[in-house]
Amino acid sequence: MEKHYVDIHCHPSLKPYSKSFKFNPAKQNALDPNRKNSIWHYSPPNFLEKFVNRIVTLTKFTQTDLTALAKSKTKVVVVALYPFEKHFFGKEIIGVKGVTDVMVNLAASISQSRMNYIRSNNDYFVDLMDEYDYYKQLHNQVENIGGTTYTYRLVRGFQDIENNLTQETDSKKIINIILTIEGGHSFNTGIDMNKDMASSTEVMGNIAAIKNWEHRPMFLTLAHHFYNELCGHASSISIGMLKKNQSRGLNSGITELGFEAIELLLDNTDGKRIPIDVKHLSTVSRKAYYNLLDTKYISGKIPVIASHGACNGKHSIVQWNQTDFPEHEKWFCDIDINFYDDELIRIARSNGIFGIQLDERRIGSNEAISESKMFFPNKRKQLNKKALLVWRQVEHIAEVLDKEGLFCWGIQSIGSDFDGIVNPINGLWTAENMKDLAEEMLNHAETYLSKKFIKLHDFNRINAETIVERVMHENAMEFIKRNY
Repeated sequence: MEKHYVDIHCHPSLKPYSKSFKFNPAKQNALDPNRKNSIWHYSPPNFLEKFVNRIVTLTKFTQTDLTALAKSKTKVVVVALYPFEKHFFGKEIIGVKGVTDVMVNLAASISQSRMNYIRSNNDYFVDLMDEYDYYKQLHNQVENIGGTTYTYRLVRGFQDIENNLTQETDSKKIINIILTIEGGHSFNTGIDMNKDMASSTEVMGNIAAIKNWEHRPMFLTLAHHFYNELCGHASSISIGMLKKNQSRGLNSGITELGFEAIELLLDNTDGKRIPIDVKHLSTVSRKAYYNLLDTKYISGKIPVIASHGACNGKHSIVQWNQTDFPEHEKWFCDIDINFYDDELIRIARSNGIFGIQLDERRIGSNEAISESKMFFPNKRKQLNKKALLVWRQVEHIAEVLDKEGLFCWGIQSIGSDFDGIVNPINGLWTAENMKDLAEEMLNHAETYLSKKFIKLHDFNRINAETIVERVMHENAMEFIKRNY
């Protein structure tokens, strides 16, 4: 358990970049970690914040600020750039002005100045570029944490990571940052909630631009919370006041513009392909994308990526009400933003990756979440119960893949969604708790293998420590090496 953990989906910049809009000049990444507009600003949860999160699921604290990542001994992290969508706000939601501002600020902990900017902004691509620039401002700048010198470096590929690892010493540490993008609206689509306004020429130009970034994104999540004129999205918002803003395009398919965008993203000229992350896609759009991979791109060896997901325990998008593992059925949240067994098989066969999202709204059924709660929590017992929610994802994926005769421990990884709009698993609050997760996962893995080891194919009978190292580190690193 000495290896560093790798998170393939998190948002270290969302809170500090948002806070930067309160300062003059705005959009500045402060080197002083005491400033809330610094990506190094360390704000772990105190007792009251943990209590509030348990009661009303608000996450006001930071989870993957660079100081927390340093304290967790992180060496590689995959971050998501995300232009915050306008449709979280507006009169369309509720007649009383300011109510949505309060709700979004409570959920995402962003400043009023940032919200005002989002509401008035009519170019998501500019916001994307500004967030990219926010990271670049402190690239390779030195920060002292506990007597150790830290820096983060945006990387251009796996070779950069290898080079950086060789430069580390006991007193000098480097955090390697890989960029991704969450939401195809980043290309400046979906600006108007009620009508299509996207320009194909502008979208293609913006895609071409990101493919030529010095630090090219490793993958792109095509859909997000609202209709983006490229594809349909899955239901992801539970707050009643906000739901109707998500209704346009909900559960629809990929548009003509969406297919054009996918074709350019997947074009591998000069080795600059940007694969698609299928999280947030509607089931109709997922089926259309998989059909594209099975036809036009059948020889392309394109990995299927689910950067921050969970299993729903059901057989397939088509046989959505059937399960091959009835004993697992009560474990999972049966919603179609979560993933079906046939999708897990597809990910494995494509040498893809599945990031397990550390969000209590997604990772387990109401019954499973309820069983994991402790009103007077003993820290270790609570961690054991909460880690079981994560282990069940690992276990289910393994049994689905083993049944197909596939190596069953090769796609599971961590895609926490930390610092996104998540309700973290209680006890697994921040990056600093990943060591605790690994330790308890090891206990669950050993328990599982003592009971089920004989049922697995011979090639899947590996030891518990190797399984947990794969989930926390190895699978993500192998994926990065193959695809970046």
